[in-house]
Amino acid sequence: MNFEDHFSELAETYSKYRPTYPGKLFEYLSSICKQHHQAWDCGTGNGQAAISLTEFFDKVFATDASKEQLEQASSHPKIIFKNESAEKVSLGNSSTDLVTVAAAVHWFNFEKFYAEVKRVLKPGGIIAVWGYHLFNISPQVDKLLNKYYSEILKDYWPEQFHYVDTRYTDLPFPFDELSPPNFKMITEWDLDQVAGFLNSWSGTKIYLQKTGRHPLNEIWNDLAKVWGNEKQKRKINWPLYVRVGKPE
Repeated sequence: MNFEDHFSELAETYSKYRPTYPGKLFEYLSSICKQHHQAWDCGTGNGQAAISLTEFFDKVFATDASKEQLEQASSHPKIIFKNESAEKVSLGNSSTDLVTVAAAVHWFNFEKFYAEVKRVLKPGGIIAVWGYHLFNISPQVDKLLNKYYSEILKDYWPEQFHYVDTRYTDLPFPFDELSPPNFKMITEWDLDQVAGFLNSWSGTKIYLQKTGRHPLNEIWNDLAKVWGNEKQKRKINWPLYVRVGKPE
């Protein structure tokens, strides 16, 4: 069975294929905020980070430029979801204690977004952006995933994706930077969930659009073979890379 046939049987929501950020990350961000009245989660997607922020903030303003992504978000009494761009948000000046961006800042217009961040943050407010790269499962699986990412999709990544490759080390970040602890995501996924995650990549979609073929077919048989029972869940480790700062 090739990948298209296999994946056509899946009918789960996009959120199934997104990892869950660790609670300790949000505990840390809360601990360095002076106040906890409002957080802005920018590029919120389906609202995963926004939901976690509700444990620590009175109100969470969650924005995304994609209506389709916001339609996947679950409502919450503390969250206000808005279809707004990162570069122009309907928040007042000096209104926000924390700005977060989970795995999305590399898509933004940095100059305009950071200007908005500095406008809406209260004095002493915090900005935190984070992302992740490839996960680790097992040597055999990791080898195939690296081949998929680095060889098969090599020429199909958007230009901005190089910031993901460099783990945000060269990401423009015009703030007085702090040194956060190390964080990682740990979850257990079966093969369907791994396939769904790989299918959601921008590189995968661009390859499919340009060639008419699904790139996962290049490794699917080998991946299914080394995985074994596709319903078997395997432990997955994702190191997070985090940049945290205050307006200078």
